[in-house]
Amino acid sequence: MSTLELAGKHLVLGLSGGIACYKAAELCRALVKAGASVQVVMTEGATHFITPTTMQALSNRPVYVDPWEDRAAADGSNNMPHINLSREADAILIAPASADFMARLLHGRADDLLALLCLARPLARVPLIIAPAMNREMWQHPATQRNVAQLRADGAHVLDVGQGEQACGEVGDGRMLEPEDILADVVAFFQPQSMRGQRVLITAGPTYEAIDPVRGITNRSSGKMGFAIAQAAAEAGAEVTLVSGPVALKTPRHVQRVDVRSAREMLAAVQSHADQADYFVACAAVADWRVDGESERKIKKDGSGDTPALRFVENPDILATIAQSERAESGALYCVGFAAESHDLLKHAQEKRQRKGVPLLVGNIGPDTFGHDHNRLLLVDAQGSMELPEASKLTLARELVAEMARRRAA
Repeated sequence: MSTLELAGKHLVLGLSGGIACYKAAELCRALVKAGASVQVVMTEGATHFITPTTMQALSNRPVYVDPWEDRAAADGSNNMPHINLSREADAILIAPASADFMARLLHGRADDLLALLCLARPLARVPLIIAPAMNREMWQHPATQRNVAQLRADGAHVLDVGQGEQACGEVGDGRMLEPEDILADVVAFFQPQSMRGQRVLITAGPTYEAIDPVRGITNRSSGKMGFAIAQAAAEAGAEVTLVSGPVALKTPRHVQRVDVRSAREMLAAVQSHADQADYFVACAAVADWRVDGESERKIKKDGSGDTPALRFVENPDILATIAQSERAESGALYCVGFAAESHDLLKHAQEKRQRKGVPLLVGNIGPDTFGHDHNRLLLVDAQGSMELPEASKLTLARELVAEMARRRAA
């Protein structure tokens, strides 16, 4: 994730009482590292788990706890932090949010500074993001679930909870999400929702075509571009299915991942999901050929110097197969292809777009991008071409997702 994903954003980070307060330190640091300015506000209960001094050091700002604390400034401050802090924020993030604090929010309680500023925030301008944290029984209790449902109905953005071992020794739902997951959700919250309600199917990474049980044919694709597109589409509100070849990448938040190995496995997975998709993005670097007849045993040298006779057959064309489907030809499925070339990018991209029959073809120079975190893209359609200059793959993915939504709407 870019270090400046939240540049220019000012967040109030609220801590309510709970053992998960220890995660708030790492979260605060991550938010600041992502470019946000962070004002920490703690309940009295939170100070029993982590000190204001720690949070002040990480946020580089004085921490607020007591609504009656006198902070009247020489410039004539009105000494109303519940008003001033909420008006300055782009969002209020409560992490951790205990069961008690969510219940108080639901009923509009204003008996401490954090609850008071949440109540006083301008509803239309300052969103409230809540990261619950509690014991599994407390989380599953009908009262808590009713509170969560009503908070969402009132406009609050309540994040998921994590699952695993809890401080009490029990195991289950209710843990606060890890700081990196909360950061990802906060970043996504500020992204344009250009694909809300849409379903996006994406392929990524290389394929692996076996020669024998220990050898095979593959390529240098890392899968980073396809995974970035999956993340960007999920951030834009889409329901995303990512069909991935063998890569060592973490699945993006809120993305359903299907792992495959060969081109034929990838085609089968894509076909099983294409009927429900609104967009198909063929970003995977699919092997053009496979060995005709994989050996069941390792092919061994015999000392003669002779090489094994391998016969190759062409793999199925996944993009062309989907682009020629009834849904794609009717416009119900918008197809986007990728071309990784070594030279003459515009010429080859134009030819491939026409040959595959897709409305949009995205080209790049393969050797310049495989394994790297940055890329540059060339978007080619029937009207011409458009360059997306070099940037991080996630930045380019967000631009591409916005272009896909705009072009399909047009």
